[in-house]
Amino acid sequence: MRAPDWLTARPVAHRGLHDISRGIVENMPGAVQAAIAGNFSIEVDIQLSADGEAMVHHDHALGRLTEATGEVVEKTAAELKAIKFKDTDERMMSLSDLCAMVAGRVPLVIEVKSHFGGDRKLVKRMAEVLASYQGPAVGMSFDPDQVLALRELLPSRPRGIVAQRSYEDEYWAKLTEAQRDGMLYLRHGFQTQPHFVAFKVDHLPAPAPWIARNVFGCALLGWTVRTPEQRTRAGQYADQMIFEGFVP
Repeated sequence: MRAPDWLTARPVAHRGLHDISRGIVENMPGAVQAAIAGNFSIEVDIQLSADGEAMVHHDHALGRLTEATGEVVEKTAAELKAIKFKDTDERMMSLSDLCAMVAGRVPLVIEVKSHFGGDRKLVKRMAEVLASYQGPAVGMSFDPDQVLALRELLPSRPRGIVAQRSYEDEYWAKLTEAQRDGMLYLRHGFQTQPHFVAFKVDHLPAPAPWIARNVFGCALLGWTVRTPEQRTRAGQYADQMIFEGFVP
């Protein structure tokens, strides 16, 4: 169940090698180009548009980075590409745009964002795009159902689960208790069969990722590394880091 060696061969730039002080915005073309120039793997997030396109953006709602507001899923790909972003003249990319830009030069680590409603259209579109992409790429998600969808719809690509020790903070309050319990301890692993685990670095070490790594042979990535202390922790307990805010 182990991921290919190229997944852990180099640090992974979280949402690209972005630096807002230099006008390089997360998940934008400039952040992707900077990561390629540094020979780093690139982690990006994808969201579903109203017309079924896979768009490169982290937040479900617009507004934190954009001049527009509203839900990403309620706008078409064309509408999303037309939206102005703060601090940059760049525009939102589709997954197809991203693949064309990267062209296999560095690995892609693609996080499937989920509303936890069982909709698999985003993974379906991801599978369609990656079917013609020759470069190294993996998919991952917090949502076990989306990881299962990756297993079923994109079996030729390595897949991973994004996880942490607990899901009790406000961000996860929208989920049912059953959904939160189902994410704990990687207990879905025999069904989703991940090749790697991306685990919150501040929650390492932990029994579940240790077992996944040392018993089942899954690669282990630590996220998101921003401080020297977190880098030391990732180096001690994980195979590689997903980093942000500095250049390794």
